[in-house]
Amino acid sequence: MVSQAELSSLQTAIRELGERITAAADELVGTSDEGVAIDLYEVERSLRIAQRRIAKATQGLDS
Repeated sequence: MVSQAELSSLQTAIRELGERITAAADELVGTSDEGVAIDLYEVERSLRIAQRRIAKATQGLDS
């Protein structure tokens, strides 16, 4: 059975991945690859949504 600790670990991994993606996107802003940056920011946004959904799921678990 999935535990709150496991879901918390997933949230952390997703947050760290989002940070890495944002850093990569930031490097591309103002370059000829700015379109890629926009796509990466959208991926980061989706990861933030995933984090919130996992947090909500964690609250729904029995302690």
